Amino acid sequence: MKFFGFKGGVHPPENKLQTENQRIEVLSLPKIVYIPLLQHIGAILTPVVSVGERVLKGQKIGDSDAFLSVPVHSPVSGTVKKIDNFLGTIPTIIIENDEQDEWVELKRHNDWSILSKEELLKIIRECGIVGLGGATFPTHIKLNPPKGNNIDTLLLNGAECEPYLNSDNRVMIEYPEKIVEGIKIMKHILNVDNAIIGIEDNKFEAIETMKKACQGTGIEVMALKTKYPQGGEKSLIKAILNRGVPSGKLPASVGVVVNNTTTAAAIYDAVVNGLPILEKVVTVTGKGVKTPKNLKVAIGTPMINLLEYCGYNEEEVEKVVMGGPMMGMAQFSLELPIVKGSSGLLALTKEETNYCTPKPCIICGKCVDVCPISLQPLMFVRLVKGEEWEQLNKYSLMDCIECGSCAYICPANRPLTEAIKLGKSKLRAMAKR
Repeated sequence: MKFFGFKGGVHPPENKLQTENQRIEVLSLPKIVYIPLLQHIGAILTPVVSVGERVLKGQKIGDSDAFLSVPVHSPVSGTVKKIDNFLGTIPTIIIENDEQDEWVELKRHNDWSILSKEELLKIIRECGIVGLGGATFPTHIKLNPPKGNNIDTLLLNGAECEPYLNSDNRVMIEYPEKIVEGIKIMKHILNVDNAIIGIEDNKFEAIETMKKACQGTGIEVMALKTKYPQGGEKSLIKAILNRGVPSGKLPASVGVVVNNTTTAAAIYDAVVNGLPILEKVVTVTGKGVKTPKNLKVAIGTPMINLLEYCGYNEEEVEKVVMGGPMMGMAQFSLELPIVKGSSGLLALTKEETNYCTPKPCIICGKCVDVCPISLQPLMFVRLVKGEEWEQLNKYSLMDCIECGSCAYICPANRPLTEAIKLGKSKLRAMAKR
C-alpha cells in the first residue's frame, strides 16, 4: 500500500530508547485508591456507592444516565472512606484497600460471535471502555456512528507518536493476541471487512509482532513514517487511506472509525473476560527517575507511587507531566491518581523542560507550515490576546487537535497551544449561553 503522508508535522527528539525494551512490570496495589468520577469526555458521574460501604474488585461505583458517559469501577476490594472533591478537583471516590482481592462476579463470553451488535456495545459501555490513547472518548459511541455514515474501514492507531511514551508499543509486543481479538470484535460490530493497524516505522518489534499475530485474519499492518502527530485521527486517515476529513466533521463522515490498539485489547478483556478497565500501562520516564519503566498500575494509584518505584529524584525534577511532552499536562500535585487516559508520567529536569521567554511574532509562517490541519495558529494568539473571541471561529479554531506542533516549531517561543486552549474554552462557554 502506498504511503500518502499528511501535511505538516514535526520531528521532535523521540526519547523512547529509555523504555522501549523494558517489559511491563506490575506495580503492587496501593493502600488507598482515588477514583475520579470523570475519566472520559462527557458528563460527570454520580456515585452508586456510599461512604462506609464495602465494595468488591470490579464493582461499578459511579455511573450516569447521560448519553456521553461510561461508568467507573473499583480496582480493589475495600471500604469507601470518602466521596469529595479530592485536592479541589472533580468528585472522587476514595477507597481503602482491604487487600482481600475479592472480586465481583464477572460475566464472560467465550463465543462473542453469537452476540448482537447491541449486546456487544452494552458490554463495552458497562465495562467503562474509552479511548485509551489519551482522548478518552466513550468507545461504545464511537463504534455506533450515526446513520447515514457508511463505514468501510476500521483503523487502529498504533503510532504512539508522542516522544518518551512506549505504553502502546509494549502492549502490542506483549499482548498482540488480545489486540487482534479486540479488532475482530470491532469489525463484527461495525460490519466491515477492512481493518488496518498503523504503526510508526521506529517500532520494529511491534510491527513484526503484530504482523505475525494478524496472519490469516485479513487484518493488515502498515508501517508509517515516523512523524508527529502521526497518531492524530485525521493524520492517520490521510496517511493510510488518503482521505481528508472535512472541517467540523468526524472520521465517520469519510467512512472510517479509528480506535487505539490498547483500546482493542481492553475490548477483548471486556467482552471475553468480563473485565472492566481497572488498570493501565503507564510509561514512567525522564531524567528525574533513576530507572525508567513501563508499569501496569491500578486506576486510582497516586502518581507519587509510580515515581518512587522508579527512583524519583525530587531535587532534580523541574516538572512532572502526565502524558507526553507535546500534549501532556503539567501536574500540580503528585497525590493525583492515574486515570484511564494516563499513558505516561514524565519526571523532567530543568534541562529537559528548557523554558524560554516568549518574543514578538516575526510572522515567519512556520506554525502554518507544520500544522497538520492546515490552520493559522499565529492568528489564534493575536485574537486571544485581543479578546476577539467571535473571530476565532472564522479561523476554524475548533478544528485544532492541540498537538503542539506550532508551539514546538515557533522560533519566538510564542505560547500558541496555551492560547488555543484558552480560546476553545471561551468559545465553549459562549456556546452555552
